[in-house]
Amino acid sequence: MEGSSKKSSKGQKERGSLYHIIHKVPCGDSPYVKAKHAQLVEKDPEAAIVLFWKAINEGDRVDSALKDMAVVMKQLNRTEEAIEAIKSFRGRCSKQAQESFDNVLIDLYKKCGKIEEQIDLLKRKLRLIYQGETFNGKPTKTARSHGKKFQVSIKQETSRLLGNLGWAYMQKSNFMMAEVVYQKAQMIDPDANKACNLVFCLIKQARYDEAFPVIQDVLQGRLPGSDECKSRKRAQELIMELKSRWHPSLPLMESSSDDHIVPGLDDDFVKGLEQLMNEWGPLRSKRLPIFEEISPFRNDQLAC
Repeated sequence: MEGSSKKSSKGQKERGSLYHIIHKVPCGDSPYVKAKHAQLVEKDPEAAIVLFWKAINEGDRVDSALKDMAVVMKQLNRTEEAIEAIKSFRGRCSKQAQESFDNVLIDLYKKCGKIEEQIDLLKRKLRLIYQGETFNGKPTKTARSHGKKFQVSIKQETSRLLGNLGWAYMQKSNFMMAEVVYQKAQMIDPDANKACNLVFCLIKQARYDEAFPVIQDVLQGRLPGSDECKSRKRAQELIMELKSRWHPSLPLMESSSDDHIVPGLDDDFVKGLEQLMNEWGPLRSKRLPIFEEISPFRNDQLAC
């Protein structure tokens, strides 16, 4: 009987562990565990939010509770509430969690149309990379997406942030600034998606001769991601638009020396990007090689 009881207890534990693995919920009965159960098993986001609040107030896995609650709020189109929650309670969270909160905020700003806030935060994240804070002097860092860990390089992260910044400028119809940012992003870590966005910006500026070779790189599969259906479809749409507008036999309009002076163009940030790309000095401090010796690239310039 005693042996049978031990086997039964062992079997229950194994089934319990399997249950948590299948549903991707943590073990226990704390407010955070109950919130994850409501979110992932019961599919009750409203109940999950209540329990996430309880977890935050009781100090139960606050980092995860705040981030997960913001994600659930975003799914329920409660983005403004999610933004305020992160701003109000991220001070209770660990230093290691702050970058993750920034990424969530960028998505939230993007969804609810807070473009200026998104631009400011993206610039701040780029400044942290420049200062060596994000990578701590290392060439790569561990990132997480959909529960999976992977290594991301400084080039990949910088290019990703610049791509997001370019998209934000596109939403403001500042296509010249968006073009500058996308050009820099492509120089660091090129891909088909950013190339298509760059072409769109060039078309909007009637710079068709410059747009044509960029879109050809996508159509001829020269860039990472060129074989993806979404990228190829968009490239086909852009080439059709380009052909409908561009007539190579017609003379191109020459740009004047004042064309670069555009209201709202962030000149200091453009200069910072130029210096960021041009300086590849040796690693002599906490800063990474890509950002070493960029002394004129001051915080006030990047924050403009």
